[in-house]
Amino acid sequence: MIKLSRDFWTRFLSLATPYWRSDEKWIAWGLLAALLLLSLGQTGSCVLFNQQSGELTSALAAKDPDRFWRTIYECLGWLIVAVPIYALYYFVRDKLGILWRRWLTREILDRYFSHRAYYALNSNASIDNPDQRIAEDIGTFTQKSLYFLLIFLGSFINVVAYSGVLWSISRPLVYFLLIYAIVGTLVTTLLFGRVLIGLNFLQLKKEADFRFGLIRVRENAESVALYRGEKQELSQVDERFDSVFKNYTKLVNRQFLLNLFAYCYNFLTIVIPSAIIASRVLSGELEVGRMVQAAGAFTGILTALAIVIDKFDELSRFAAGIERLDEFVKFLDAGSSRRKPDRRVRMVRGKELAMLRLSLRTLDDQRWIVSNLTASVKPGAGLVIMGPSGCGKSTLLRAIAGLTIAGTGMIMRPGLKHMMFLPQRPYMVLGSLRNQILYPFTDRFHFDEELLEVLESVNLPRLVDRVGGLDAEADWGNVLSIGEQQRLAFARVLLTKPRYAMLDEATSALDARNEDRLYRLLSASPTTFVSVSHHESIREYHQNVLELLGEGKWRLQPVHQYSAAG
Repeated sequence: MIKLSRDFWTRFLSLATPYWRSDEKWIAWGLLAALLLLSLGQTGSCVLFNQQSGELTSALAAKDPDRFWRTIYECLGWLIVAVPIYALYYFVRDKLGILWRRWLTREILDRYFSHRAYYALNSNASIDNPDQRIAEDIGTFTQKSLYFLLIFLGSFINVVAYSGVLWSISRPLVYFLLIYAIVGTLVTTLLFGRVLIGLNFLQLKKEADFRFGLIRVRENAESVALYRGEKQELSQVDERFDSVFKNYTKLVNRQFLLNLFAYCYNFLTIVIPSAIIASRVLSGELEVGRMVQAAGAFTGILTALAIVIDKFDELSRFAAGIERLDEFVKFLDAGSSRRKPDRRVRMVRGKELAMLRLSLRTLDDQRWIVSNLTASVKPGAGLVIMGPSGCGKSTLLRAIAGLTIAGTGMIMRPGLKHMMFLPQRPYMVLGSLRNQILYPFTDRFHFDEELLEVLESVNLPRLVDRVGGLDAEADWGNVLSIGEQQRLAFARVLLTKPRYAMLDEATSALDARNEDRLYRLLSASPTTFVSVSHHESIREYHQNVLELLGEGKWRLQPVHQYSAAG
């Protein structure tokens, strides 16, 4: 348990410390200081009301109406002060929590999108559901961190505030209280600690897996419907939920045992203070009100000292969430160096696209894609990459983009802002039709006439009217067919005019007439293009053919020679 505690605090501090040293630190520390003052005000109010409660009881026991009503008026006066303190406390706490969450979310998102970490996560099975870790775990971490910090600080203040009251009434009650709290905390942490944290960690993972399965069905609804795969998908989703149910059952069973102990532990505090000092009240040594004060102070101190017992279920879920978030952040912090294999392709910035003595293997390192490839793509001289399915054509394009770097040799290319990559299934960004056309340079300005003209050139002349204008928003991945999405992707290239366009089966869903039209448009533009395709008809738009023959072998020829050889 000591080791677990040390790991917990190490993870917690690594996640929490940066915000309190950031450019927002003065606001953060100011709000935290305000919270501490408000917490002192809360505790002072509780101590004061506990004393007033004793006064009311003693006044009733003594049948003293003046003392009783004076105490009532004093309580009402203090309420006017106490209520705003409590309201402000929760307002400031929640305000600080959302500011912390905003800062931490932005920090992690920056790391998530830098070095293409979001892409590298696809090949790392240990980091599951990054969307949940960003959207939910960060919020839980910031909120619960403040929640527990303030609870523990409040507990310390309560112990200090109530100790004087209880010590003045009954010292044996103080000694008993300390022993009772220590024994209860040890029993809780040793018997339930590690198991509950582990089960809560698994529950977060399994819940996220179940939600991911449902999202995947929704995103691929058309494909599932066409394949009539409802039975298979239902089976997989049901299996994920069954895993959620089984783990939660274990969690409930363990929580039941913890609750048995916790409630027994807490209910005994109703009897114990009265039993210890009853003889002094019965003998007349103490007023009845003093016993009420003692019981209130005892409960206040015990609640503070037994915070681990009362909040252990929440603490275990909090610890599990910290472990998941820390694991995710460490992966992002490792950067590209962690994800690069020992054998690296050297990337060099240049005006032209060229590969020099390039050797690439598959990601699983099982076979060669190309071996010792030397080729260049001069401006205006297009290259088509051909070969049987699975030979590594798309992997070669990913290597040029810097996504696949397992191998040796050198790739020279312009900066990525001068290149555009078109996958077989184009990415449809969230937002308006205008954003679809401009992506990824949505901040650039173009007149509507330009956008309408480029849509007409790629044979989408009625698209704007059909969807309701350039600023209409929709789920474009479902609204547009794959063929329309591919034509829209070509519109992006024609509008952006990059130096090089890398086309990975970018016309696979188009008929010959539309494919011919798009390649003619590209041929007339200043963009040089490299195509991966099985369509022999597009060869005429390229000057050279690179054929991947398997086992690392390749052949590079001018188009006319390749045709003659074929």
